[in-house]
Amino acid sequence: MAETTTEVVLLLVRVLVLVLGSLITYYSLDAYRRTGTYYMRDAAIGFGIVTFGVFIEGVLFEFIGLDLAVVHIVESAAIGLGFLVLLVSLRR
Repeated sequence: MAETTTEVVLLLVRVLVLVLGSLITYYSLDAYRRTGTYYMRDAAIGFGIVTFGVFIEGVLFEFIGLDLAVVHIVESAAIGLGFLVLLVSLRR
């Protein structure tokens, strides 16, 4: 029973992060379209990569059945790449 509750909570947290990340990506892209500044474009790309990392972790774990450690590595790599894009954008 406890494992099922943990899985449900994990799924709900993943969905929440996916929704929030998608909204941040959308509004960053919308700001880029309105302003035309590359800062907003890069922010949209960076947040999109981070959001994709969260999404792909869930897919790889729930549907593909990969080991939890492997999917965390994939997610962390995507988040790191997204943060790198954001960092480069802010450093310009």
